[in-house]
Amino acid sequence: MSEKEAAPVIYIVSGGVGASGEQVVHTTLAQFPQDAHQVVTISNVRSVDQLQAVVSRARPELDTIVHTLVVNHLRQVLVSLAAERQLAAIDLMGPLMGRIGEVSGREPLGKPGLYRKLREDYYERVAAIEYTMAHDDGQRLDEWNRAEIVLVGVSRVGKTPLSLYLSVLGWKVANIPFVKAIPPHPKLSQLDRRQVVGITMEPGQLLEHRRRRQSLLGAPGFSKYDDPTAIHEELSAALEVYRRYGFRVIDVTDKPIETSADEVIRLITSRTGKRS
Repeated sequence: MSEKEAAPVIYIVSGGVGASGEQVVHTTLAQFPQDAHQVVTISNVRSVDQLQAVVSRARPELDTIVHTLVVNHLRQVLVSLAAERQLAAIDLMGPLMGRIGEVSGREPLGKPGLYRKLREDYYERVAAIEYTMAHDDGQRLDEWNRAEIVLVGVSRVGKTPLSLYLSVLGWKVANIPFVKAIPPHPKLSQLDRRQVVGITMEPGQLLEHRRRRQSLLGAPGFSKYDDPTAIHEELSAALEVYRRYGFRVIDVTDKPIETSADEVIRLITSRTGKRS
């Protein structure tokens, strides 16, 4: 596709990560067909050279620059450069800051990224949830070492809901399934054992969970998955792996998820000193 045939581009120019501009732009674009525009975010803008690079890329007849620059000098330079090339440049921050400064009698601080710093806990929690969802059930094994907590357990022992609950509290959690017939992945032994917790459960309760799962899937019937003897052997094999690797263990039988999460957090913080 030639440049003239390409969809119009909205350039979001920000001194921070560009989240504020992206939210406004994508909220607006939701009112149009999905292929109406491309969006390109130019973040952490600190110099005139960066502004000149954006302006030189934009096409006056098609593209739009949306900026949330809080540094007054950079904002004025961008407005001037855009005007010289007859580019549409929409200032999302300047007019409002000017109005607030006028009625309050105070000058804006002009420091990029302050909003994000004020809400740092929120963004860290979102990052924890995103990490945990992406590393459910043994996914992305190359990134297991980035987890703050790693949960290991057999099927239906409650790894996923416990992981998600911990992530809402701000912990990055990976959970890894244990399957008796499959040797543990070598990367499991390379993890910091202080951050790994083995999950176990009373065999009778695990049997109930698995049979309920089979029924919901419309596949009831006898199999090793819900065979009491096989379940007992599977749990025993998992405990042996936990012992061999030096993982601490919690038993989640008849415990609400909040209690199990508290136990996991106590284990992790007592062994690593890390707190979420």
